[in-house]
Amino acid sequence: MRKRTLSFWEIWNMSFGFLGIQFGFALQNANTSRIFETLGANVEDIPILWIAAPVTGLVIQPIIGYFSDRTWTRLGRRRPYFLVGAILSSIALFIMPNSPTLWVAAGTLWMMDASINISMEPFRAFVGDNLPDRQRTLGFAMQSFFIGIGAVVGSLLPYMFTNWFGISNTAPEGIIPDSVKWSFYVGGVVFLCAVLWTVIKSKEYSPAELEAYEAEKNKNKPERLDVVDKSKNIRNQMITGSIMLLIGAIFTFLIYEKNLTKELYILFVGLIVAGLLFLVVSRLRQKEVRNGFTIIITDMLNMPATMKQLAWVQFFSWFALFSMWIYTTPAVTGHVFGTNDTTTELYNDAADWVTVMFTVYNGVAAAVAFLLPVLARRTSNKVTHLLALCLGGIGLISIYFLGDKVGLLLAMIGVGVAWASILSIPYAMLSGALPSAKMGYYMGVFNFFIVIPQIVAATILGFLVKELFNGEPIYALMVGGFSMILAGLLTLRVQTNKRINIDEES
Repeated sequence: MRKRTLSFWEIWNMSFGFLGIQFGFALQNANTSRIFETLGANVEDIPILWIAAPVTGLVIQPIIGYFSDRTWTRLGRRRPYFLVGAILSSIALFIMPNSPTLWVAAGTLWMMDASINISMEPFRAFVGDNLPDRQRTLGFAMQSFFIGIGAVVGSLLPYMFTNWFGISNTAPEGIIPDSVKWSFYVGGVVFLCAVLWTVIKSKEYSPAELEAYEAEKNKNKPERLDVVDKSKNIRNQMITGSIMLLIGAIFTFLIYEKNLTKELYILFVGLIVAGLLFLVVSRLRQKEVRNGFTIIITDMLNMPATMKQLAWVQFFSWFALFSMWIYTTPAVTGHVFGTNDTTTELYNDAADWVTVMFTVYNGVAAAVAFLLPVLARRTSNKVTHLLALCLGGIGLISIYFLGDKVGLLLAMIGVGVAWASILSIPYAMLSGALPSAKMGYYMGVFNFFIVIPQIVAATILGFLVKELFNGEPIYALMVGGFSMILAGLLTLRVQTNKRINIDEES
């Protein structure tokens, strides 16, 4: 018994919802810093305002993945989450550009990112559920294509409304321009409609069918499993928690004594909380307490080796991306165009050009989405990802040296190639190492290595820009560029298609 091969249009329909998801995500990425600055945020405070997004993903995605693995309704296994997330995201997209104050905008970002995560997380597992191994690379490439298309239009909307339809891109101090408002309204409608298309047009295998497919797949294919000793695993977990708790406590005390930035304080307090969590779970496991909480943490600690190796690749890749999303607008308006006055036409024209830059890199990502699998077949996934990330890193670094609009667009070409690869190649490398019964959960945990670097970026970049970079955010983009190149080099360490056994508790 094998999963049937899906047609091109069936894969198209099951991926179409990502068009709407990325439409909303692109509006968030390209315009949130602009909204924060308009509502009075200082440049050095922007990263901490952004921290809502990664913190939300860190909590929401593994929980949604865990429950979606165990859900079966009339709508299926993953589709209920697509639909609920889309409804909530659309509401948040209508609220965001009407935020009267900075704290309302920050709270709405939290709501919006949580809702987007509810829709987005099960889509990765959806590919693993519905497609046979030989079609998964195509499935992830199709998602990358729709991500690129959705992001192109979503990023370009404010520019289109101003330059094509004559809607103003300026407003009195503290007021969001109409071009941004209408962009978010359109985004809310597109998000909901695109996800509804996937919900209506797609089908899912039942849990029993997936279990039968997994059994058939492994029947004549014995695996080399690394058996995990439970007592040793618990001991290592306690040691890890103790180290995290100790480091967090020491640095929190030092930061408090020296009265350093609140961002670093939050980072190390978070490390203390994580250390305590590890210690509590290890104690519960010693007492043979078996519940959803301990299972979730145990499975996370026993993740496949391929996933652990890809964690570092994802960390430095997404650190670079988050630095770009946070700082491209202030870097371009300040370093390239020479203004930080949000009430001037020059500033708003420059901010509109940032949306064009984001359009270019997302357009490039859509254009090369189906070329990367071809290159991977001729070389390997690792070499393909290395080349793509190096191009992206060079693109970010080059912004420092490019002082005109055309040059800024050229820099985004490399970023677009990297973005297409980040959205597909790591998932193609990972999918063969995941058990189908835990596909949603592990895809959610894999998101840790997307959101943790974003939290780190949000907590340290503001400090670096203020204390080391003399308030010049362009240097944060350069740090991101070097981080992306490092991620590419780390890809060469990844060993694919290996699983490790989950101990008897899970």
